[in-house]
This record gives sequence, C-alpha cells and structure tokens, in this order.
Amino acid sequence: MDKTPVKIKRRIIILSTIFLCGFLFMTGRLYYVQVVEGANLQERAFEQHTRDRNITPTRGNILDANGNVIATSASVFTIGVVKAQIEDPTQVATILSEKLELDYDTVYQKVTKNVAFERIDTKVEKEIADSIRQLNLPGVKVDEDSMRYYPYEEFAAHVLGFVGSDNQGIIGLEVKYDEYLEGSPGKILMETNGKGERQQDEAEIRIEPINGFHLVTTLDLTLQQYAQQAIDSVVEEKQAARGTIVLMNPQNGEIYAMANSPTFDLNEPFTVTDPEIAAIWSTLDSATKQNELNAMWRNFAINDTYEPGSTFKIFTSAIGLAENVVTPTTQFNCNGFHVVEGVKIKCWRSARPHGSQTFTEGVQNSCNPVFMLVGADIGAASFYQYMSTFGFMTKTGIDLPGEASGIMHKEANIGPVELATVSFGQSFQITPIQLLTAASAVVNGGTQVIPHFGKYIVNDENGIIKEFDYTTNNQIISPEVSEQMKVILESVVAEGTGNKSYIPGYKIGGKTATSQKLPRGSGKYIASFLSFAPADDPQIIGIVLIDEPQGVYYGGAIAGPVMKEVMSNALPYLGIEPQYTEAELEMLETQTFTIPNVTGLTLQEAKTVFYAEGVLIEIEGEGDTVLSQFPAEGEVINKTSKVILYT
Repeated sequence: MDKTPVKIKRRIIILSTIFLCGFLFMTGRLYYVQVVEGANLQERAFEQHTRDRNITPTRGNILDANGNVIATSASVFTIGVVKAQIEDPTQVATILSEKLELDYDTVYQKVTKNVAFERIDTKVEKEIADSIRQLNLPGVKVDEDSMRYYPYEEFAAHVLGFVGSDNQGIIGLEVKYDEYLEGSPGKILMETNGKGERQQDEAEIRIEPINGFHLVTTLDLTLQQYAQQAIDSVVEEKQAARGTIVLMNPQNGEIYAMANSPTFDLNEPFTVTDPEIAAIWSTLDSATKQNELNAMWRNFAINDTYEPGSTFKIFTSAIGLAENVVTPTTQFNCNGFHVVEGVKIKCWRSARPHGSQTFTEGVQNSCNPVFMLVGADIGAASFYQYMSTFGFMTKTGIDLPGEASGIMHKEANIGPVELATVSFGQSFQITPIQLLTAASAVVNGGTQVIPHFGKYIVNDENGIIKEFDYTTNNQIISPEVSEQMKVILESVVAEGTGNKSYIPGYKIGGKTATSQKLPRGSGKYIASFLSFAPADDPQIIGIVLIDEPQGVYYGGAIAGPVMKEVMSNALPYLGIEPQYTEAELEMLETQTFTIPNVTGLTLQEAKTVFYAEGVLIEIEGEGDTVLSQFPAEGEVINKTSKVILYT
C-alpha cells in the first residue's frame, strides 16, 4: 500500500499546526505591543525624538507670624546647550565663557560633550541672561531658574536653614517642610530628528512647573531681632564661646525667637565666620571643611546637651510639691553641705551657709542641701518617672531636624548619691529646648506643650492648605501645683538670686543657674537664666545660655540682666502693660530719670525705653510713631511723673 498520501497529510497537519501557532503567537505579540505596552512604547519613542529641559519651580516663601517674608526666591536663569544644534562650538564657548566669566576650556568641554543637553551655568542674573538670549546662538538655551534669598541675612539662621544648588532644603525649616515648599519642576520639550536636530516645523512644548506653597511660622521678626542683639552683645562682651536665647509661648509651644551666637549669613552659608578658620580655609581638606561648616550650622538650642544646674531645681520643686513631700513653708537648715552615704556634697554657698529657711526661701537661695533632701524624700523611682513625664528622656518633637535627646542615668543606677546630684541639676544632660518645654508645663497649669515653628501652609492667595496641630492633653502636674510654683518662682526674681532680671511694673518669674562643664575643675561654666512673664498668667517664657563666659560667670550676674533686656523689649511689644504696686511707686518716687529723645521712634520702641526704667507714660494720638514728647529731652524727672508721647 502506498503511504505517500498519508505522509503528505501528516506534513500538511504539522505545517498547519506550526502556521497556526505562529499566527497565534504573532497575534498575541501584536496585542501585547499595541495594547499592553502601546502607551509605554509610544512614550519611549517620543523620548528618543525629543530633548527636554527642566524648568525649576519657584520655591515657596517662609513668613513670620505677622506676614513678613523671611525667606523667598528670586528669578534667575540657567544657560545650557543642545550639542546637535550647535554650528560653531568655538564661537559658542568663547562667547559663553566671556559672558559668564568662566574658564574657556571648561566651557568648551561642556559645549562639545557628547550628550543631548548640557548645563553651562546656573543662577545667572537676568541682565546677563538677556544679553546671551539676544545673540540667538544656535543650540544655546536660556531657561528660567530660581535662587533662594534671605532678606534678613543672619535672621534665625539656624532655624530657617538654607537650600543647596538644586533648591532642596539642607538644614532647618527648609528641609523639615521641603515637601510643601519645593513645588514640582516643569519641562520644555523639543522634537528632534534621528540626529538630534530640531524639527523646524515643530514648536517647543512647555509644561509649566507647579510652584511651592508658603510656610507661615510662629517666629516674630521683632522678637527675634531683640533676642539676636542681646545674645550677640553678651557673647562679645564676655568673650564667650557661644550663646543662645529662646523665647516661646508657654501656653501652646509657639516659638517666637531662637537666636544663636555666633551665627552665619544664610545667603552665604558655605562661608565660615570664624576668622581663624577662614584664614586657613584653603589649606584644609574637604572632610575638615565639612566638619567646620557642620559646627557653624549646629543649633545650640536643640542639637547639644548640657548639665542644666540650678534651673533644674524648678522640677525638683514641682515634683516635691506634687508628691506632698514638701510645702512652700516647710522648714530646712543649711550648714553649707549635706552628707549622702558618706559623701559630703557642698552647697554653692558653703562658706556662708543659708541656715534656717523655708522651702520657698531655699528656692530663692538656690540652696543645694534643700533639694537633696527633697529629692531623697521623693525617691529614685518616683523622681525617675517624673523626669520621663516631663520629657527629659525623649525628644520634644520640635519641628527641626537633628534634635538631640537627654543623657540620663538608667533607673537601676540611681543610688542615693546620684539622686542627690540629679536633684540640683548635675550628673545628667539635657538640651535647652527640653528645659524650656518642661518649664512651660510647670507654669501653664501643668499641661505638656510641643515646641514648634510651623503654623500653616498657605497658597498664593493666602488660603490655608494645611494647619499644623501641636495640642496635647497630657497633664504633668496639677493646676494647684503650677500655681504654687508660679508664686515661688516670682519670689526668686523679686527677692532671690534672679533679682537682676526684675522689671518695675511686671511680675517676672525665673530661676538662675551656673553649670560647671565637664570635666569638673576645667574652670569652664555655662551661665543661664530661665524667665517667664507675667508670673500670674505667663504669655512668654525664655531661656538664655552663655557658654564659657570669661571673668564673672554666675547665671544671676550675667544671664539675668540679658533676660531683663529681652523682656523689657518683649513685654511692651506683646502689648503687656506694666502694673505698678504701691511699693514700686514709692520706690520710684525716690528715683530720678533723665528724659531721652524718642522722637522718630516707633511707639513700641519708645515704650521699651521708658518701661525698662519703670517710668510712667501716657499716649496722645493713634499713630505708630512718636512725633513729639513732654517733658523734652534732657529734663530730669521723678520716675513717677508721667511722660506724654504724642503720636
């Protein structure tokens, strides 16, 4: 039997099957390419035949609480080249190097670089960019760009921070709120042929950038300037290593001012301010340079820890009252030292012991033995728990990057000696912002606050995009204990070690400290003073620290007067008028005052001049500037006589 037809049929079946499989495969592949991957492949094909250039968005402004712009962006330009469109590389390199004041060889290398688009220079001023654009050089592109600008230069430098060449935040609020400020870049698309040359009949496609939103902060331009002037002055006068002042609303944690000295110019953040370092800058390697810059950018108020010393006695007092181990009238006796497990720990005034005193007087005198005894009665376990509740074991949550946390003993390691030293502020470390935040709870009725700068994110029409909520419901101490503490701390200023910060007409509360830096015996100290006002209803709380002052280094002697200067300015500015007691009026009657000329000053500035001396004033008119005054400049008056300011 002939099997040829069967073989042919088999071959036909096999070929048909192969053809069918191939057809199905091609159909499936075509579906995948056109439907599944179609959009992606079209996009890739488009990219191969286009050249795009980014358009930098305008970064959002940062404003103070009163709407003053404290960080903004100025329009500048980027100069770049499309290699495939350049007709004469030598001419282009020559012109651009001259216009931009750049090295010719460097520019030529960029012009001839085998890439689609190459940037020659960024942040070019408008006048220069316009002169390049007018030349119509083939292949040379002039595109919009944005440059960050800080109108007040050194204003709150460690808080605001700055941006890099890519307009991304590097430190401070600029990096913390970068996602709201940065915006989204746009593009300029240009269709080209296979050689990368522009299609003459195709226009450039522009995709507009989305500009950033604006950040409204709690900072107050005027209060920040008061604080900066005060800390700069004392750091220079005392030849101190550095210093800081922080002012905050103790009721809600809004920070009015945070000033560090030395500081730096935000418009030149990579220029060191230390003259000795600047003199040898060119000889330093890159790692050393970066370390020096990092040191300059460090925010003393939140990045560094220190032993708080006697300002911490505020918390030992509050805990003792809360735990009912002491009352304001509990009696103590100071003989210049206290012995704990065989260890003799001296009072700061061991040569002249405080003797018999009430607890309130012990706080006024900042007597170490009083606090060691109170700490012992509280006990290590309770004391440790309160320290945690006050926030000394954790970060405050302030909206700045790089916040440090306190350095504490482990609870198991707190023996009688450790408890004694902790009770008056030694043998552990915290940050200034931790101290200020915890003290706010002591005087605001006992409620925890979270220190912060961010209030709102707004658009160009001032519409609120986001409101930041930092409220808490954490009750640390009772309102009754808080009231007792306010009275006690007011007496520290009125009668105790904080008397140099007393301001007639104002109820000021506070606590001084003189902290010895480690290692003990180094002869280096930190003088500090914490203050709040009005003492019966605190609206502002502040801390000043002066690191390694030369000469007199006691907190009450040098930090107290600095805080007095700041509060003398801040309280009238905040609209808090003086209320003189009968005793103050009697005191002022015996004092005279030579009238200065305040004509031309703002009303707030003039108030500050007179309130700091306890002089009564009367305002005639509704203006903001003093036009004339009575009595006139140079006249000597009794301090209870009123000065009339005409606005």
